[in-house]
Order: sequence, then C-alpha cells, then structure tokens
Amino acid sequence: MFEIDAIEIIGFIAAFLTTSAFVPQVYKTWKTKNVEAISLTMYLVMFTGVFLWLLYGIYMNSLSMLIANIITSSLILVLILLKIKYSKKE
Repeated sequence: MFEIDAIEIIGFIAAFLTTSAFVPQVYKTWKTKNVEAISLTMYLVMFTGVFLWLLYGIYMNSLSMLIANIITSSLILVLILLKIKYSKKE
C-alpha cells in the first residue's frame, strides 16, 4: 500500500504548508463574495497542474501527494466556482 518513511513525512509537512496557504483565500472570498482580484485563468491553470500532481502522486504511490492534491484541487475548485458565481455580469 503506502509506505511512510522520512521522505514521506517531509512530503506531509510540505503538503500541509502549501495546501493550507489556499485556506485564507477561500475563506475571505467565501465571506466577502469579492472575486475581482481573482484570476480565473490562473486558477484554471493551477487546478490543471494540481490535478496532474494528483495523478503523479497516485502513480508514485505517495500518500502525502495524494492527500495534499485532493485537498488543494478541492480548494481551488471552490475558488473557481466562486469566481464564476460572483463575477459581475457584463
């Protein structure tokens, strides 16, 4: 299954730090509904990259990559959906 060694623990620490970096942005956007400063293109590209990292983590059998990229892609998807929902209609 998954092997937890010293390198994987480093992966978990890195995963926690990089994934948690998205939480304040999601929370602030959720509360304020202000999406003006959010780039839809950037987050679509970021979501694609994180999804590919998720596939890579599955291939590499890395639990830290799997968990981090599932959570991060979910947070990014929330931001994308908020951007679409709250963007001013022209």
